[in-house]
Amino acid sequence: MKFEIKRERLLDGLNDVMKAVSSKTTIPILTGIKLELTEAGLHITGSDSDITIQTFIKAEENGEQVINIFENGTIVVQARMFNEIVRKLPTNAVEIEVNEQNRTHIRSGKSEFHLIGLDASEYPLLPEIQDNRQFSIPADLLKSTIRETVFAVSTSETRPVLTGVHWQLKSGVLQCVATDSHRLARRKMNLKQLPEEEFSVVIPGKSLSELNKVIADSSQPVHIMMTQQQVLFKTEGVLFYSRLLEGNYPDTSRLIPNEYNTTISLDGKALLQAIDRASLLAREERNNIVRLTSLGGNLIEISSSSPEVGQVEEEIQATSIEGEELKISFSAKYMMDALKSFGGHDIKVQFTGTMRPFILNSVHDDAVLQLIVPVRTY
Repeated sequence: MKFEIKRERLLDGLNDVMKAVSSKTTIPILTGIKLELTEAGLHITGSDSDITIQTFIKAEENGEQVINIFENGTIVVQARMFNEIVRKLPTNAVEIEVNEQNRTHIRSGKSEFHLIGLDASEYPLLPEIQDNRQFSIPADLLKSTIRETVFAVSTSETRPVLTGVHWQLKSGVLQCVATDSHRLARRKMNLKQLPEEEFSVVIPGKSLSELNKVIADSSQPVHIMMTQQQVLFKTEGVLFYSRLLEGNYPDTSRLIPNEYNTTISLDGKALLQAIDRASLLAREERNNIVRLTSLGGNLIEISSSSPEVGQVEEEIQATSIEGEELKISFSAKYMMDALKSFGGHDIKVQFTGTMRPFILNSVHDDAVLQLIVPVRTY
């Protein structure tokens, strides 16, 4: 195997692939990345057995030669070391050559490295995925959907299925739900072309967070394909595979109240900033609790107190308050996470009582729903 490549293009490909490589893997070859050179270009693959990312660098892009290919072949090189070396090479022209004993020579300018490579036939093959359950989502919509849901997954391994986001296609609507049993985030989408067959899968939150870093912010489509155990997200130049979580996701629709005693509409950004300020004092306490009280004349009060530090009160003008008076306590962190998912737009918060879960929606549509379980304070 022998080729020359532009260093910045090689680095772009490595940046994506390195997100899948873990130093903690129990399979030694997965600490490496696989380079596979064909007439068309260079495939780079990294995996930790849960997530696999493959990038493809074309030999020629827009009439410009990116890779000069002298001899095709494959090799697995130590991921962290190879990445560091390429990052620090002195010139933009990189030559990589592999001999029969898998020794890998990397040359750039006056600099030359010799790495011991591994036999690529030992590297796990990519999962086989048929495209009969395929649909696509614009990249920017997929990124916002991940941002609006993934923060609410559980971080505890006691119920592994809750560490993922539940993607369900039912009656022509795709719904993504995450919950850690103290809060819930839901995003609904009406897409043009959805598969005919309904599905229900749970994608690990960690996979979606990494996927979010790999996809570019654009309106380009991301093609999604599913099997029983795997999901593939496919964009131009990048394949992102993730295993799916096993187990039945709980029916969360029962948690969402149907009727409300109090509805408050207000500026989401103003509420977020007020809770952020109140949480300065709440943070000293173990559980970071903030109180919301409805006052007369469309005013609400956000307050917090800590016996050691002091207290804070702040009044906010709401657009409207309908229904009963209210006094409720909740986690400042959960509320701030939920509010950030609306991007500072006007929101409405609907309450069913002091100890019942309350929900947040955008004033304009109900595509995004956030639910929070309040905290009992005496």
